Amino acid sequence: MTDDAGRDGNGFGETYAIPITGLLALLFAVLAGATVYPAVSSGSVGLLGFPVIFGLASLLCVRLRQRYVESSAE
Repeated sequence: MTDDAGRDGNGFGETYAIPITGLLALLFAVLAGATVYPAVSSGSVGLLGFPVIFGLASLLCVRLRQRYVESSAE
């Protein structure tokens, strides 16, 4: 009853990380797009932080996904 996917010390194998980070990137991109119009139309400078943070989180997830894809190809 052993699972070879988690033998390297982390809780899950790299095969799960690729789709999960892709879905997180998509989620953060959708959240960034959904919060842009309310932030711009309100005129509040404080609300502009939400789309920026969501966009940066999406880019971070895309970069993490690329690293997982590169490391799994080796």
